[in-house]
Amino acid sequence: MKFILQLAAKNLMRYKRRTAITAVAIAFGLMMYVFVDSLLLGSELESMRNLRWYETASLRVYDTAYWEDRYFLPLDASIEKAQEILDLLKAEGIAATERTLFAADMILYQEDFGEDGNVSVQVTAINPDTDFEVYRFEDTLVEGRFLESGEMDGIVLGSWFAEDIGAKVGYWVTLVTRGKGGFYEAFDMEVVGIINCPNPNVNRSLVMMDIQAADLYLAMEGSVSSIDILLPEKSDLNAIVGTLQPKLQAIDANLAVYTWEDLARDYLAILGAKQGGTGMILFLVFIIAAVGVSNTMLMAMYERMRELGMMRALGMRDRHILLAFLFEAGGIGLLGSVVGILLGCLANLYLVNVGFDFGFMFRDMDIGFRIQNVMRGAWSMPTLIKAFASGIVLSMLVAFFPIRRALKLDIPTCLHHQ
Repeated sequence: MKFILQLAAKNLMRYKRRTAITAVAIAFGLMMYVFVDSLLLGSELESMRNLRWYETASLRVYDTAYWEDRYFLPLDASIEKAQEILDLLKAEGIAATERTLFAADMILYQEDFGEDGNVSVQVTAINPDTDFEVYRFEDTLVEGRFLESGEMDGIVLGSWFAEDIGAKVGYWVTLVTRGKGGFYEAFDMEVVGIINCPNPNVNRSLVMMDIQAADLYLAMEGSVSSIDILLPEKSDLNAIVGTLQPKLQAIDANLAVYTWEDLARDYLAILGAKQGGTGMILFLVFIIAAVGVSNTMLMAMYERMRELGMMRALGMRDRHILLAFLFEAGGIGLLGSVVGILLGCLANLYLVNVGFDFGFMFRDMDIGFRIQNVMRGAWSMPTLIKAFASGIVLSMLVAFFPIRRALKLDIPTCLHHQ
């Protein structure tokens, strides 16, 4: 075995240029694999984090009837005993806040907006005293101020939505909607603040008002659409749901707890489809590297056919010859893997710490990620290990077939090969 390894090493040194060219092809493929995987993994992690921080929280309590028709925002299926639930969660040391969601038409007036018009919106009524304990809007204000508890005529808008309709702090609008009993209600609201958060979906659509005002205008009588819960990042959500569910049903048998994954099921399904497409791209990168190694070994075999025949004529077994050439290919893969991983890590340093700014594109186009502008990467040790091992194994695998083909020729044919 020592002789075979030495022979493989000497062959690598004999054909330095070919070895270097092939190793560079492998290194480039592995570097791109590490780079692209890091970019997509970082985007996915940041998207899921922004989803929890600004849209879904960790858990959400709904009435089961509301959950079935949640896309229609049914006010008649609201949580009636909201305060009891909040008291229970507070006693458990869990941060929670109540919210009410409803659809409305926003009427715009010529005096402020330059022309009359209207736009359909989804309004989120919050409790300003507790909402910041669950959601991270406290550092997102860019103009005006946040809502005050009990404020009856103030709304806060997402920055992109405000820009789209031409709204500024101090402008007045009218919201027309239907209350809990099905009656129509209209109320005038002043834009008191504009926020800009890392979640583009929120910036595009957010209309936020005080929950006490919504309770009065919509005749909610203390009921709310949901109670949103914040948990630490590494919490076992399913275990906590199993603990909370019976306690909540003791208050109201129609209550159910849903995780952020339940709430974002459609988004996660799209994300899974994106991962499938990404896997295909990375597979093509590996194919490029495989073609380079295969081409090198084919050239090596045809150029050294007489050498191969001589080794066989001198009594060297086919198995040993096969191992020598496989180790040679593995050596090329090892060099390419080392260089590729080093280059990938260097590129990833920039990607993780700085990233690429795609804000010019994300402003007007929704690509599915919950990222406002800068896409950053993320370190993944399994990816680095997989890339390193793949470079070696793949090189040996694609070299196996041309070597086996050459070994099937008889010794005289090999010796007379030109």
